[in-house]
Amino acid sequence: MSEQDRGRAAPPDTTGLLRRAVPVVWLTLVWVLLWGTFSWANVLGGLAVALVVLLAFPLPPAPGRNWLRPGAALRTTRRFVADLLVSSLQVAWQSLEALRPGRPIRSSVVAVRLESPSEFVMAMAVEMLCLVPGSVVIEARPEERTIYAHVLGADDAAAVAAFRDQVARLEADLVEALGRPQAAGATEEAP
Repeated sequence: MSEQDRGRAAPPDTTGLLRRAVPVVWLTLVWVLLWGTFSWANVLGGLAVALVVLLAFPLPPAPGRNWLRPGAALRTTRRFVADLLVSSLQVAWQSLEALRPGRPIRSSVVAVRLESPSEFVMAMAVEMLCLVPGSVVIEARPEERTIYAHVLGADDAAAVAAFRDQVARLEADLVEALGRPQAAGATEEAP
């Protein structure tokens, strides 16, 4: 170390503060939206409720060092919204087809094994898949890194493979956006 480096103070680490502030701000925003009107009383009340909730039910630390990559998070969000739109149109079309006499719409339960050992990534993937019309995760097994989803219209091998590809792409997007989170109890590698 040079004399100059010893005399300089290290910049403050704000990541811990940011990790604690984001849930407080989010819960306060939800509180204000639930009341339906913006007022300082609602903001202060939401802030108080957020602090009580987070003190009573502390969140586990977010996995990974750089826990969110904004560019990758925006790409993931964009792809998720596109999946929502495409799936909504597919479900609407299948609903119209169901009204006509003929072949019934078939569905399948599809098992998908995730590559990431992170339970956080699995939880995010399950939540996002449940929001997409036409698929519902019916079971998740973190110890096996496997999810089981009921998929509407997956009546052949090509449709099942397409769903598995969609889940693999979603998982890869999440891992990229979340900064390579690790499984609980895993040690971080040195850079």
